[in-house]
Amino acid sequence: MLLDPQNIDPAWAWAAYQPDAERPWDLRLAGHLFRRAGFGATWPQLQQALRDGPAKTVERLLRPEDDVAAFNRLYDEFERSIDPEAESTDGLRVWWLRRMMESPHPLLEKMTLFWHNHLAIPRNRPTHALSLAEHLQLLRAHALGQFDQLLDAAVHDAAMLLALSGGANRKAQPSLDLGRTFLEELTVGPGHYSESDVQGVARAFTGFMVVRHRLRYVEREHDDGAKKILGRQGPWNGHDAVKIALAQPSTARRVVAKLYRWFISETEPPSDSLLEPLVAGFASEHDIAKVVGTMLRSNLFFSNLAYRQRIKSPVEFAVGIVRGMETVVNAEPLGHELAELGQDLCHPPTTKGWIGGSTWLTDATWIRRHNLAWALFSTAGPYGGKLDPWAVARKRGGSAFEAVGRFLADLYLQGDLSPASREVWSRATARADSAKANPSQGVRTLAHVVVTLPEFQLA
Repeated sequence: MLLDPQNIDPAWAWAAYQPDAERPWDLRLAGHLFRRAGFGATWPQLQQALRDGPAKTVERLLRPEDDVAAFNRLYDEFERSIDPEAESTDGLRVWWLRRMMESPHPLLEKMTLFWHNHLAIPRNRPTHALSLAEHLQLLRAHALGQFDQLLDAAVHDAAMLLALSGGANRKAQPSLDLGRTFLEELTVGPGHYSESDVQGVARAFTGFMVVRHRLRYVEREHDDGAKKILGRQGPWNGHDAVKIALAQPSTARRVVAKLYRWFISETEPPSDSLLEPLVAGFASEHDIAKVVGTMLRSNLFFSNLAYRQRIKSPVEFAVGIVRGMETVVNAEPLGHELAELGQDLCHPPTTKGWIGGSTWLTDATWIRRHNLAWALFSTAGPYGGKLDPWAVARKRGGSAFEAVGRFLADLYLQGDLSPASREVWSRATARADSAKANPSQGVRTLAHVVVTLPEFQLA
């Protein structure tokens, strides 16, 4: 029975989960944590989590012991090698997908993806590969840092200003589109601002311009007159506008509510009273990692209200399959496949980002997910047999087909299947067992069945 999000004691909800006889720390909850705080887990990661317990596992996800800085420097160099005049972002998409597949800090990439959706640069706005690469590096640098610093840096970023029609924000013609999107999507939200606030923000950002894909501040184009923004009047500039918007309670509430949907549940909106403890702390400290850590450690996160209460995006679906197999695949065709599934990395559909939720699963995308999973496990085609579930299963779970079938169900679903899905899985395991002349292909087919069960579509 699901908890009612409108009637939960906030003190209980956000207190750290402590395993007990009624709520044991097990494979099921470890898998849940890795799906939400990353893109799924390898078998060794799941086993280590079982040994370490939830508190230590969450801490490792927030602050990995590996040299994340060196990993990011390496990939930053790859992304900076993009042709500075290139307009296509296909190469950037490739490198980002590789980061997701290989990163020793998957939570950082998951949060970069979150901010990519909140601070969205839509596909119908001007883009440039190098400036967009720098924009994503900016998001990553602040993804688990301070929201005030992230927001200020993002709205003074060349790619973002172009996307918000603020690339030529002159004193004589301030960008109302920039002002409206800043208030409507990035900060206070609908119902918390007026048209005069839009005009005030637009005027505040005058002088910040994009010239040859680079941000420039042209002082003579800045309107230094008095402006009224959200009840405060003064000779504000863009940095002031950010501070004023951050001081509004609705800004912190809006961001925390989005994080709740990302980490806890997208099926039922939370009550204001449930979010209030997190909103109060975030409004004063702007500490993203602190809010994320509180959510990931909480009783609420490890409750039925959160468990499998989100539909995986196409990126989560595909990268989760790959990471489970402890390798990488060709990210170029994968990027195109994910775009066909509705998630074109680097190009959210609008300034609202991807809607997500049930929009990820339609009759057409369900078929495409099946086809993508089949291609990923196939020995032919663009992924060249890089994913070898037979080899991974023998290495981690034994060579008997019954053990292989159980291993794949435990790896991808932590053994938590509905009766209907368990019947499908049992029949697929029996078919794989009968394919002894070609056991590798039989196990590939079995793996395809496992990742196309309804449970695997849920995060």
